[in-house]
Amino acid sequence: MSDLYGKETDDSEVSGWGLEFTLRLRRNDEPEPPSWALSLLNNLARYVFQTGNVFDLGHHMDLNGPIALGSETAIGAIAFAKDVQLGNIVTPHGRVTFIQVVGLTVDEYDAVQAWDAEKFLDLLSTRDPWLVTDLHRTTWLRDSEFAGEVEAGSRRDGSSQHVAFVAKAEWEVGVSARVTLGANAVRSLLRLLPQRLPFGRSFALSSGKQTVRVDPSDAAAWRAEEDAFVICLPAGYCSRFCEGLAIRRGSYHWDDLPGLEVTVVPSEIKDHGGKIVEVIG
Repeated sequence: MSDLYGKETDDSEVSGWGLEFTLRLRRNDEPEPPSWALSLLNNLARYVFQTGNVFDLGHHMDLNGPIALGSETAIGAIAFAKDVQLGNIVTPHGRVTFIQVVGLTVDEYDAVQAWDAEKFLDLLSTRDPWLVTDLHRTTWLRDSEFAGEVEAGSRRDGSSQHVAFVAKAEWEVGVSARVTLGANAVRSLLRLLPQRLPFGRSFALSSGKQTVRVDPSDAAAWRAEEDAFVICLPAGYCSRFCEGLAIRRGSYHWDDLPGLEVTVVPSEIKDHGGKIVEVIG
């Protein structure tokens, strides 16, 4: 991920993509490092090279299945932290940050989305300073003190996640407006909008091609912009809007948003090997 043998990129301040991945894995009885860990890091690197989207501190990802394919581990998501031991270095070809991949259980990932990944990992590091990925552990949220601190932080701060990248988020406008969302996108919307809108923050669903965004506003309304479809909602209307939407196929309308139809279609959830593991909606 960095320029090892010569300067290959134009930015003299940054070496390559400016990062290298690390992963601290609890060793059990394996004689050699497991191949799945190398495959995971290679897949993350391949994604960066192919898309140009660079992972950074505080980013997170649902793996839609176990981190080690074929295993029964509860670890099914990851977040990215600065490696506490390696940190930053400056090389002849520019600076590099060592970014540690940290395995999370699914409920921990939900908590990260509802709060803030960096704050969650900072709190986790008080229990596990090295942020070790242990395939055999259960969720830290079983610890009532830890869970209480996470819940308090979420209530206090809301969510730092301003956008969810989803497979289906489309819109078209004529006399009326029709927004089409995958059921999995709706799941993200229902989970995170209450953690954004009452705090005066927008939340968006982006398919890469089109974006649907919900903005805080004094009155309920909708409008089409050049690069997004915008639903405007007062903070007090957030609960009513969410109650009028469901994670199942169908069409949804609201009296306070005349001319708007939201159509929900099923979502296929694939693991990081490309296998369909669930159909939602």
